[in-house]
Amino acid sequence: MIDRGAEKRAAEKWNAVAKPLYGLGKLEESVIRIAGIQGSEDIALERRAILVFCADNGIVAQGVTQTGSHVTALVADNIAEGKASVNRMCSRCGRRIDVFAVDMGIRDAVHSPHMIRRRIADGTRDFSVEPAMSGMQAQKAVETGIGLVREYREKGYTILGTGEMGIGNTTTAGAIAAALLGLSAEAAIGRGAGLSDAGLLRKRRVVEEALARYRLRERSAQEVLACVGGFDIAGMAGAFIGGSRYGVPIVIDGMISAVAALVAVRLCPDAADCMLASHISREPCMEAVLQALSLSPVIDGSLALGEGTGAALLFSMLDMAESVYRSGETFEKIQIAQYHDFGED
Repeated sequence: MIDRGAEKRAAEKWNAVAKPLYGLGKLEESVIRIAGIQGSEDIALERRAILVFCADNGIVAQGVTQTGSHVTALVADNIAEGKASVNRMCSRCGRRIDVFAVDMGIRDAVHSPHMIRRRIADGTRDFSVEPAMSGMQAQKAVETGIGLVREYREKGYTILGTGEMGIGNTTTAGAIAAALLGLSAEAAIGRGAGLSDAGLLRKRRVVEEALARYRLRERSAQEVLACVGGFDIAGMAGAFIGGSRYGVPIVIDGMISAVAALVAVRLCPDAADCMLASHISREPCMEAVLQALSLSPVIDGSLALGEGTGAALLFSMLDMAESVYRSGETFEKIQIAQYHDFGED
């Protein structure tokens, strides 16, 4: 439940700061949104973490990726050990950002003792042959994401970012977006981590065939998730639902987590209230997904890295915005007249 009173008080606090009205644009809007989610204009950003949901996808067998599934375990292990791109970016932030890798269904063994183990199965099945997962597996994965938000909220974290690692997951996410938004495979599917022209055509054909085989545009979000989704996407969808349930702002990273957010809203409309969009990636369906969520991203950087790196960037920008928000340098204090909002012509 969004606290509109807290939002109003946060907006009034911004307007009293000695700067042009709305001068920090979407960052001001983000702080106001966080106040509404947390139920207080005294926003809490000190304890934050990025949950990186990791899983393998059987559709990789159809040649829709440049690398093999073994890479998922390697990168997931690096994330758990603090050595991946997202860890290095977070280490340069002024305020600590914890990064947790969550094994939702990695095919190969990951030996890091720091891995959060919530695996549903050893990856999903090849959806060109059979549904990626059972309805029960999809539900369990969503519930796992909800539970993780509750767990980290109880540990004192007040804002969470989402990230993912799973070779093949631009295919699964693109297939879900095409089904839920009525997009063609061409409009939904991009090159991911870097496909050749032939590879891109193959990837789009696989998705188009799945849309027809399972009649996905006629199915519910839960059914679409089970048919062509991944355990990482299902876990993130649960995290967004958990954010709404437990009053925790959840940051969307790139296209894959945005698709998970779309699934969450289709399963639980209230989940939309807890979301913040960090950036718009260069995957072709990203803009359509954010429009469906009625969200506007803060960053336009043509990113396509994943792992929660966009969320890390937004956390750093929120730190800077918060320092202005809390500065105490008000119009009243410096004894000049406050700006008035006269609207637009």
